[in-house]
Amino acid sequence: MDVNLKRIERNRLAAIFVTAALAASSFAYPGHAVAKTSVPVSAIDSIRIAQPAADTSSDSGAVGVDEKLGDRVPLDAPLVNEKGDTVTLGSLIKGPTILSIVYYKCTNECGALLTGIASVLRTFADNPQTAPNVITMSIDESETTADAAKARSIAFEAIEKPYPVDRWRFLTGPEKSITRITAAVGFRFMKKADDVDHPLCLIVLSPDGKIVRYVMGTDFLPMDVSMSLMEASKGAIQPTIARMLRVCFSYDPKSHRFVFNILKVSATVIFTLLGVFIVYLVVSGHKRRMRASR
Repeated sequence: MDVNLKRIERNRLAAIFVTAALAASSFAYPGHAVAKTSVPVSAIDSIRIAQPAADTSSDSGAVGVDEKLGDRVPLDAPLVNEKGDTVTLGSLIKGPTILSIVYYKCTNECGALLTGIASVLRTFADNPQTAPNVITMSIDESETTADAAKARSIAFEAIEKPYPVDRWRFLTGPEKSITRITAAVGFRFMKKADDVDHPLCLIVLSPDGKIVRYVMGTDFLPMDVSMSLMEASKGAIQPTIARMLRVCFSYDPKSHRFVFNILKVSATVIFTLLGVFIVYLVVSGHKRRMRASR
């Protein structure tokens, strides 16, 4: 009987490993041909975005966000507001602050990002005392005060309710200031002939300019933003969903959207279930052998 049990156990394990091998080969099959991409190895809290290997428009690396939680933004960086006044970043951070980085002539997702911010701010419009402080900065040093003022006008119209005019500022600035700020917050972008590839996110700052949280994407839940601002008011540093994004999503630089990686996620689920099943077979087989030997 003991020999038969061992044979049955070996056959079951062999079947499981064969199934696993077949599953692995099916997920490894590339399917339709795709362009080769080059993705550098990233740090634990960094989102790297694949760029075509043939793209040589920038030598600064891939587009993405390197989370720098706990670091501070350069408060003395000089910028220009939508009125043409020279200001510093520190002079505009009044309490917990949301920083968004765009470029105003963007024809892609920057409008969606600003609309997403406006949708959140709409929920605070009826209570101006709690209205979040927001700073939007252009990453294109060639953009002007007029570009910032136009973007501001459109954004305030999108709120659809009166909102404190000093709680959402639109800035431009020299290349040196833009470089300092984007480097400080880990915001990596690539300039092209007539476009800029860049990530989409909100960066939540504490009253002293410390980075406490990143909120990725363009659709934001008011509760998530409220919680982020509460954390920022206390200086509490919170991790974002960067790790989950790297596991479950890949970034499409053409559409500026995260795309659900169904093959990778499905393979992970299948192999996890297979592992659990193998452990179950081993444990249950051991118990049967123990009962048979009594």
